[in-house]
Amino acid sequence: MPQKEPCQKQACAIQRCSQANKYIASLCEDVIQAMRKCCEVHAGENSVCSGFTKQHKSTDTKTVL
Repeated sequence: MPQKEPCQKQACAIQRCSQANKYIASLCEDVIQAMRKCCEVHAGENSVCSGFTKQHKSTDTKTVL
């Protein structure tokens, strides 16, 4: 059985939160931060982190989602 991508759970949480909050990123800061932490730990191991780099300091919807 293939292994899931390590940060898939966090990526899905961002999608759910964003949809529930009409894509206002500031309302999803906790799940966005969890995704950043996961991507730091699993850097280079999965494709879901391709949009999350260390240079993303803000939660601007255009850069995060």
